[in-house]
Order: sequence, then structure tokens, then C-alpha cells
Amino acid sequence: MILKGFRFGMILQLAVGPVCLFIFYTAVHSGLPVALLGVAGVSLIDGAFILAAILGLGSLLNSNPSAKKFIKVFGAMVLILFGLSTLLGVLGISLLPSLSLTRVQTVENVFIKTMLLTLSNPLTILFWAGVFASKVSEQEMLKQDMYLFGFGAVLSTLIFLSAVAGLGSVMTVFLGETLLSILNAFVGFVLMYFGGKSLFDLKITT
Repeated sequence: MILKGFRFGMILQLAVGPVCLFIFYTAVHSGLPVALLGVAGVSLIDGAFILAAILGLGSLLNSNPSAKKFIKVFGAMVLILFGLSTLLGVLGISLLPSLSLTRVQTVENVFIKTMLLTLSNPLTILFWAGVFASKVSEQEMLKQDMYLFGFGAVLSTLIFLSAVAGLGSVMTVFLGETLLSILNAFVGFVLMYFGGKSLFDLKITT
């Protein structure tokens, strides 16, 4: 069951999102050890989301539209602020230096940033609730199986993002200041896109 969860989780990892970009750039700017601390933070929050889904919190959240809307808006604003701060940081403008990805990450702040970015999509709980509901109906998965499946999924996050961190630390050698600035600007735009898309999708469904 752990292997099944791992395979499922690795498929999900292929959809590169803002958290993956954050880990990569943390490795580029601050080195592998700091990035790996971020990976641990992501895995911890992902594990908490999966545990919440198993415990039924996803169903509770799904029955409260107001809470869902608030959480989605909060997550979108976090991504937009991260993206805007990073984009302006390339131009030498310090909007929110503590949120910018262009500044060197430290052990003290990387965990907070990782948690904020991962928590920017707390509706992941609903996704995992749907996954486990489907697995229960298809494979008669027991609660113990759910925990093992979830552990495998978290393990895939840990391994995949560690590889991303390793790649980022190696890329540091080959990236000059100009390329770093271009890549930072790209990341800023991507983060703002994710946040804007989330708000746009929310507007359509309401």
C-alpha cells in the first residue's frame, strides 16, 4: 500500500507548482541544506493535509462554502504577494522583503515561507478526501491502508522535492546574475499567475 501511495504521489509531483519552484530557488540562492529544510516543511504540511482528509475534515470543510471561499481567497493572496514581492525584488524594489524569493533564505525563515506556500492551497484536503473515498469504494481500503497509502504519498513529496533541491544547488554553478534575474522574474510571474487563476476560478463558480 505504501508503494501504491508513492506511485500515486509521484504522478502528482509532475504537475510542478509554486512550492516546487520555491524549493528550487531556495536551493539556487541559499544552498542545498536550507532547501532540504524547506522540503521537510512541505512534507510535514502535506502529511497534515492527508491526515486531515483521513480524519474527515475534508467533508466538514466541503459542507461550509463560506470557509472554502475564505481559504481559497487567502491562498490566492499569499501566492500573489509572494510573486509580486519577488518580481519587484528583481528591480531592486523591496515591497515585502520577507516574502521575496530573490533574497537569500535562512534556516530561520525558510520554514515559515514553506508553510505559507503549502498552506496557500489548504483545499488539498478536499482532493485527498476524494482520493480516499474513491479508493475505499474501489479497493475496500481500510483505515490502516489509508495511513500507509498517505505515507507513501508523503514519501514521494520528500524524494521528488529533494531531487529538485539537488538540481537547484547544482544549477547555481551555471547561472550568472543575468540569468538568475530572468529566472526570478519568471518565478514571480508564475506565482502571480497561480494566485490570479485561483481568484478567477473562484469568481466563475460564485
